[in-house]
Amino acid sequence: MEPLLEVKGLTKRFGGLTAVNRVDLAIRPGEVVGLVGDNGAGKSTLIKMISGVYQPNEGEIYFEGRKVEITHPSQARDLGIETIYQDLALAGNLDVPANIFLGREMKRSLLGGLIRVLDQQAMHDASRELLETLDVQFPSLTARIDNLSGGQRQAVAISRALYWRAKLLIMDEPTNNLGVVEQRKVLDLILRLRDQGIPVILISHTMHDVFAVTNRIVVMHRGRKVAEKKTAETDHQEIVQYMVGALDDSRVAEEPA
Repeated sequence: MEPLLEVKGLTKRFGGLTAVNRVDLAIRPGEVVGLVGDNGAGKSTLIKMISGVYQPNEGEIYFEGRKVEITHPSQARDLGIETIYQDLALAGNLDVPANIFLGREMKRSLLGGLIRVLDQQAMHDASRELLETLDVQFPSLTARIDNLSGGQRQAVAISRALYWRAKLLIMDEPTNNLGVVEQRKVLDLILRLRDQGIPVILISHTMHDVFAVTNRIVVMHRGRKVAEKKTAETDHQEIVQYMVGALDDSRVAEEPA
């Protein structure tokens, strides 16, 4: 299957520091790819180049088979690349529909089109239908985000991305600071996205979560991609060895035959 997203030789420098060094990566429809590495490995910088926060010094990004230049997060969203960061960027004082449609609210016309007002019912109905497709239950969609659990907040962030036709989701530590039950709910959501053909890049320090839902694992160390493994063909111990620099497949590939 052809990659939905492909990056080739992506490099980012900050002064004399090379944060990401010639990284290649391909993401195909319907798969979950774990992106792991210790702090400072370059994971966040790589993702920020894909999502338009940073621009690479070198390398190319291809999306749906064509070369693209993503110079702003809005361009990434227009392509269908949605990034869900740890803070989720939700408005805690608003309810579920208001957050899903934040900045892109549905409106209806009054007085023959002279006045346009928020269509609260349409947003409520659309939110309910979307959450049902993810098999997520809320006691009330009118509850403030501040009053929801961590797993429910993740569901709202994912729903917002899906409503705006996300083709690729990037999730940064989605189970961080969640209890065991809530973690399981978020992982189930990721699996449902995969089953719907929507690929996910999962950034996580929690190896149990990575092994529970991913098809492949990409390991970064000091800005370089040092390994890419099928999840079923590796284990926690091997991945940790790559993360700390004890193993490095890229070095082996560079050695002359």
